[in-house]
Amino acid sequence: MNQNRLPADSSAMTLGIIAIVILFLGCCCGLFSIVSVVLSIIGLVSANKSLRLFSENTEVYSSLSYTNVKNAKVLNIIALVLSAMVTLLYLAYFMIYGVLLTTILMDAYEENGNDSYYEWENDSLYYEEDDMFEIESDSIIIDSISIRKYKEIVNTQY
Repeated sequence: MNQNRLPADSSAMTLGIIAIVILFLGCCCGLFSIVSVVLSIIGLVSANKSLRLFSENTEVYSSLSYTNVKNAKVLNIIALVLSAMVTLLYLAYFMIYGVLLTTILMDAYEENGNDSYYEWENDSLYYEEDDMFEIESDSIIIDSISIRKYKEIVNTQY
């Protein structure tokens, strides 16, 4: 009777432990919880494959390896649930914070968008006495007179 170890005997347990460690060490920023979710899913899938393999050939694999894989499966389930909860909490936090920040910024933009509170005449960029110049009204009057005369000429001929 050959007592072999299951393929995910050590790897599933290692992935579960790493997922929980990353979850608790990276809990302050929330981005590491996504890594923890991925690692725990990989560990859970490999543990399930090994348990299925054990159920097909129980006499080939040792019972100690079977209990290790079962413990790894439980550890990966715990890591998956905790990291999914942390991920969802941080996702909700960033969504609410983003909406509030966007609302505040849009309100500030709308308040500053009105020109009524700002006096453009007193702004030093737009109002300097040295740059004041007078538009010649001759060209405007001459152009408008010539257009009027042209219209009168056209109307009288027809």
